[in-house]
Amino acid sequence: MTLLQKAGIGILAIALLWFGYSKLFATKTKTTYTTEPASKGTLIVSISASGTISSANSASVTTQTSGVVSKIYVKNGDTVKSGDAIAEVELDMNGQQRANQALASYQSAKNQLASAQASMYSLQSSMYSKWKSYMDTAQNSTYQNTDGSANTGNRVLTPFTIAQDDWLAAEAQYANQKNVVAAAQTSVSSAWASYQQSSPTIYAPISGVISGLSLQVGSVLTSQTSSTGTSTSQRIANIKTGATPVAVVNLSEVDVPKISIEDKVTLTMDAFSSQTFTGKVVSIDTTGSVSSGVTTYPAYIQFDTAIDGIYPNMGVDAKIITDVKDTVILVPNAAVKTTNGQKTVTVLKNGVATPLEVTTGSANDSETEITSGISEGDVVVTATTNSGTTSKSSATSPFSSFGGAVRMGGR
Repeated sequence: MTLLQKAGIGILAIALLWFGYSKLFATKTKTTYTTEPASKGTLIVSISASGTISSANSASVTTQTSGVVSKIYVKNGDTVKSGDAIAEVELDMNGQQRANQALASYQSAKNQLASAQASMYSLQSSMYSKWKSYMDTAQNSTYQNTDGSANTGNRVLTPFTIAQDDWLAAEAQYANQKNVVAAAQTSVSSAWASYQQSSPTIYAPISGVISGLSLQVGSVLTSQTSSTGTSTSQRIANIKTGATPVAVVNLSEVDVPKISIEDKVTLTMDAFSSQTFTGKVVSIDTTGSVSSGVTTYPAYIQFDTAIDGIYPNMGVDAKIITDVKDTVILVPNAAVKTTNGQKTVTVLKNGVATPLEVTTGSANDSETEITSGISEGDVVVTATTNSGTTSKSSATSPFSSFGGAVRMGGR
C-alpha cells in the first residue's frame, strides 16, 4: 500500500468520524406556537375618518363699523337675544359715511315698501269693485235663471264676458301686487341688516351665549376693505347656541358607500384626550370635492350632547360604526391566512398544528368573524417561531484546516 493510499484512508476515517460527530451534536429545531382560543363575542366594524368641528352651533358677531368703542353692553358668558345691542361705537369719518349711505338705502327701501302697499290697497279696492259689478251682472235675470242657476246660453254674450274679465284682471293685478309688497319687505329687511353692519350700534345676529368678546372701551375698530375696495366685516365675538356640536369629516370614495344616515359614531379630540364622545351621522355630501386628484365626501356628525369647551375648527377623529354582530365566533386577524383565494386557520390540538379551511364574515382592525370551519374554544395559531439548539463544541468540518479540497487517490 502506497503512502498516498494510506493518507487517503486516513482522511476518509477522519471524514467518517466528523460525520458521526456532526450527527451527534447537530442543531435541533424547536417550533413554538403563539395561540389564542376562538371565542364568541360581539364584532364591531367601523370606518375611521378625521375632520374638524364646524360652526353649526355658533355664529360670529361681525361689523363694518369703524371708530372708537364707547360702550360695551355685554360680557363673555352673557345670554343675549337676536337684535340685542352688544356695543356702541363713536364713528370716525369713514364709519359715518358708510352708516349714512346704509341708512339712506334703508329709508329708500321703506319708502318703496310704503308705495307698493298703497298700490296693493288701491288694486284691492278695484278688485272688490270689479267683483261687485260682475256679481250684479251675473245675478241679472238675463244671465241667471229663475231657480238661481246660471243661464249658460246668455253668459257668452259680450256684456257678461266683459264684466267677468274685468274682475279676473283686477284679481290678478292684486295678487301680483302682493308679491311686489313681499319683495319690498325683503328689501327693507336686507337694507336694515346692511345698516346694522355699519351703524354705531353693534347687534347680536342670533340668540345665545357670548364668547370670544375681546373689545374694551377705547378699542379702535378700523375699516376693512377687500382687494376690490368693497367694505368687509370684522369679527368681534361669537354667539354659541344650545345646539349640540357638529363635526365634519372627510370620507374616501371607497368608504362613503358603506356609510348610512343615523350610523352611530365615537369621537375623540386632542383637546379632550381622556374623553370619548358619541354621535350619529346626520348628513353626507355625495357631491364631494376633488383636490390633487383625490376625491373626498364630507360627512356631518352631530354630537349626542352639548359639551362646554368645544369650539369651531378643533380637530376630531371619528369611528363610524357600520356593522355590529352579536355572539359570533371571532379569531385574531393574524390567525387567518389566504392562499389562492382560500382562507385557512391553523388549529393546535395535542401539540399538532393542522390548517383548516374556513369561511369568514365581517372583520375589523383586530378580529375576523368565522362563519364555518372551526368552533368556539378551538386553539388557533396566530404566530409560529422556530428556534435551534447546539452543543458547546461547534461542528466544524475537519477539512477546513487544509485550506481547500483534498483529492483522494491517483498520483
